[in-house]
Amino acid sequence: MPTQTNALGTANEFIARHIGPRDADTQAMLDLLGYADLEALSTSVIPDSIKGTSVLDMGPGQSEADALAAIKAIAGKNQLFTNYIGQGYYGTHTPSPILRNLLENPAWYTAYTPYQPEISQGRLESLLNFQTLISDLTGLPISNASLLDEGTAAAEAMTFCKRLSKNKAGNAFFASRHCHPQTLDVLRTRAEPLGIEVVVGDERELTDASPYFGALLQYPASNGDLFDNAELVERFHAAGALVAVAADLLALTLLKAPGEFGADVALGSAQRFGVPLGFGGPHAAYFATRDAFKRDMPGRLVGVSIDRHGKPALRLAMQTREQHIRREKATSNICTAQVLLANIASMYAIYHGPQGLTRIAKRVHQLTAILAQGLAKLGVTVEQQSFFDTLTLTTGARTAELHARAREHRINLRVVDDQRLGLSLDETTTQASVEALWAIFADGQALPAFAELAATIPSRLPTALLRESAILAHPVFNRYHSETELMRYMRKLADKDLALDRSMIPLGSCTMKLNAASEMIPVTWAEFGNLHPFAPAEQSEGYQQLTTELEAMLCAATGYDAVSLQPNAGSQGEYAGLLAIRAYHLSRGDDQRDICLIPQSAHGTNPATANMVGMRVVVTACDARGNVDIADLKAKAEEHRERLAAIMITYPSTHGVFEEGIREICEIIHANGGQVYIDGANMNAMVGLCAPGQFGGDVSHLNLHKTFCIPHGGGGPGVGPIGVKAHLAPFLPGHGHLARKEGAVSAAPFGSASILPITWMYIRMMGGAGLRRASQMAILNANYIARRLEEHYPVLYTGTNGLVAHECILDLRPLKDSSGISVDDVAKRLIDFGFHAPTMSFPVAGTLMIEPTESESKEELDRFCDAMIRIRNEIRAVETGALDANDNPLKNAPHTAAELVGEWTHPYSREQAVYPTASLVDGKYWPPVGRVDNVFGDRNLVCACPSIEAYQDA
Repeated sequence: MPTQTNALGTANEFIARHIGPRDADTQAMLDLLGYADLEALSTSVIPDSIKGTSVLDMGPGQSEADALAAIKAIAGKNQLFTNYIGQGYYGTHTPSPILRNLLENPAWYTAYTPYQPEISQGRLESLLNFQTLISDLTGLPISNASLLDEGTAAAEAMTFCKRLSKNKAGNAFFASRHCHPQTLDVLRTRAEPLGIEVVVGDERELTDASPYFGALLQYPASNGDLFDNAELVERFHAAGALVAVAADLLALTLLKAPGEFGADVALGSAQRFGVPLGFGGPHAAYFATRDAFKRDMPGRLVGVSIDRHGKPALRLAMQTREQHIRREKATSNICTAQVLLANIASMYAIYHGPQGLTRIAKRVHQLTAILAQGLAKLGVTVEQQSFFDTLTLTTGARTAELHARAREHRINLRVVDDQRLGLSLDETTTQASVEALWAIFADGQALPAFAELAATIPSRLPTALLRESAILAHPVFNRYHSETELMRYMRKLADKDLALDRSMIPLGSCTMKLNAASEMIPVTWAEFGNLHPFAPAEQSEGYQQLTTELEAMLCAATGYDAVSLQPNAGSQGEYAGLLAIRAYHLSRGDDQRDICLIPQSAHGTNPATANMVGMRVVVTACDARGNVDIADLKAKAEEHRERLAAIMITYPSTHGVFEEGIREICEIIHANGGQVYIDGANMNAMVGLCAPGQFGGDVSHLNLHKTFCIPHGGGGPGVGPIGVKAHLAPFLPGHGHLARKEGAVSAAPFGSASILPITWMYIRMMGGAGLRRASQMAILNANYIARRLEEHYPVLYTGTNGLVAHECILDLRPLKDSSGISVDDVAKRLIDFGFHAPTMSFPVAGTLMIEPTESESKEELDRFCDAMIRIRNEIRAVETGALDANDNPLKNAPHTAAELVGEWTHPYSREQAVYPTASLVDGKYWPPVGRVDNVFGDRNLVCACPSIEAYQDA
């Protein structure tokens, strides 16, 4: 593989590090396909109508050392002040063993969403711990496995209340003015297209709850106050409304749980459980509710089931990926979570245990009480009588001066208004911190005596709100408190799982490619991790440079004119993109445009998202080759000409093909007054070869955790920025801390900002030529697999020249008819070979969709193909009767080590079961459980750690 050199002749080897096949391997694969070189292959794959649309104009890539030096210089422009801003974001200490053994460990961060439970028991157990943590602290029995951030969790709670409320009188939702401002902004964005009126008011002045289907309260209040909401909740319930409470997890170790004073939903952020500020994200939100509402809860839920041997096994339960089933009727478009961050939070709770968490909370509260008493002695008016960790101070004409004085001491205080300011303390606060704050307000007065106050200070928590129920009594939270124990526990869980650090994960549509170590290193730098998202702009010049440069890079890659990095998941990117289209039509007076055309083959999130922005979905047909039926599309576009808002189309298609008619499709939509939304999920096949913003797209979201190397993290974090043409740029997401104040779709202005360095590093190191080659190699690898396997499994869809894009679909339906072997059987048998299964039954039931990515070597591709061929031979043995139709390696897969030591009753050998190829002897992955019973798990849902009694019974 050719390397790039700079003026000094220093080689940039990163491109060859990122791309798996060597030059000789590349040529061998091209020879099999009948092409002389990659350019010839690309010419045959990319349709003539969009050739030459790429505007990727970047210089050569930098070496890893040079790129790290460059981003270090950028990071150095961020100023690290001590933050007392609060507002949902707090300083915290990430325990070093968690930082090293989880956040920086590819066994955790390269894992995929645990849809295949047999190879995901470790991260599923960690998520079950997270759910248990949340249920315990909130006093509600059902918790999901995390959501994106507190603001969007509150928006999900609003629509949740709308669906389930008994009060059908109107569309009004009450939100306390004591909620965090960014949460209120996200609520307004979500409510407007749905016709929901968000009424912001003071709950203490509310006299009539009857107009509202639901309510959102903040506990403790954003300004620091602690209110007893029990009577208020009763009044809402009497009116048939549901109540959601945004609660601080650390405070809940000391305060009465929301479920104990009647809340129907508790939500919030787990950020302060060991997850760095990161300029706003990524952080794991939580969402908990009553058992009666569990089937309407947004997001993922981990449940306990059994495997085929009757032993306990974990799995994702119930509504997992409901968008692909319910489509526009889905209750949410959320198809992801913040798994890596939820795992950090759960391990933080495990490491500290209930006593440790309570000790941290008591210390934070005591320091806040000492601070408040000292400020009072200095003549400063503290507005709160009761509080946990936050104070609001009446500072009058001195306010601006106090902010300036604080910044002189490298301290940020919360901006409330021109007469008041705020302070929030956290785990990182010390005695010296309190004394430094007193000094800012002292005006020459002697500082209060800290030790004297500490010896006499009473609690400022209201007696009526003190927690009486126990927390975290489960054994998992009461054992792993030494570093040795925690390290071994995390290793034990990681060893149960199959991640990208073990083998290829050939998931179609999910792009499990290399997350290079050099890309990951800046994420844990304090200069990126310790910035508060609402710090003054002059302190984040490094982030401003990073985001500006990254936006330009993504514009170059896509052909769009502007980019927003705010959406913190692909689902949020879809939502932001359709909001931009909707706002554009409204700005032109086209308020009747509410029809969204969506092909049958689309990702399930597409129709769910269209529904969320108030659009009506009209489905268009696909032809026998999986392409959009252009005649049907044209007919429906013309039929709905006056109301057509948009089309949502994935390109290359969800079927893994570059459709020839994409430019014509775009022209049809534009001719009928609509806008073209091109889902960028499959951008990994296009960078440097063709550009959606140049062949007809008006907006696309990009999955940075797919094409641009941010890891999947076991199911999150993700980033889903949108690129738009110039006419849509004024309608990109806004935020209270950006030039455009309205239209926030995430709580933080730049969403999951602290992981953006990963994509910046990837693009900077690859350069234009490297990015183009990555796309070409992704296409080559996919076509190589398709060609090697086509005589064993039919390839369902191909383009005009018999080629696929970056993924291919194998049709297993005929094998079900001939042998009784299902796609599930093949997927589970691949585990015995040490592979994660490809994407199952999407977009076509009974098929496997395979995407190898450019990062896999020819050796690994061949190992996978050999496994698939060996499995096909086993199926042939079933077809001929050489293997029993019901008792065979496929029906019984995967096989565990425990099976081998018991009585072996199968008609095939132990060796065939667990060592189907000789190479496995040297490095066998052993699944910890047998095939998991999905039906049992849904019928007997358990979604928290077993009780102490269950452990005792065991």
